[in-house]
Amino acid sequence: MQSTELIRQFLHERLGADPALVVNDAVLADLGVDSLMLAELMFEAEDRLGISIGSNVTVPKTVGDMVTLIDSLQAAKAARP
Repeated sequence: MQSTELIRQFLHERLGADPALVVNDAVLADLGVDSLMLAELMFEAEDRLGISIGSNVTVPKTVGDMVTLIDSLQAAKAARP
């Protein structure tokens, strides 16, 4: 599953967000994501994708920021021997 699709599905299921509005430049807060929902989204990504998001990461502000974070962690995981 691609990170963008995971985010779209999550926000649609949890917040009723229109999937067409979940684009890279969309601000997460404008989509209804508060700090608790962001934490839930991060946990969902960890569970579904087998990645670990550390507490030291920069808090994503946009869908694109979240995609970049997830994709970079997936790439790092894939690069491990």
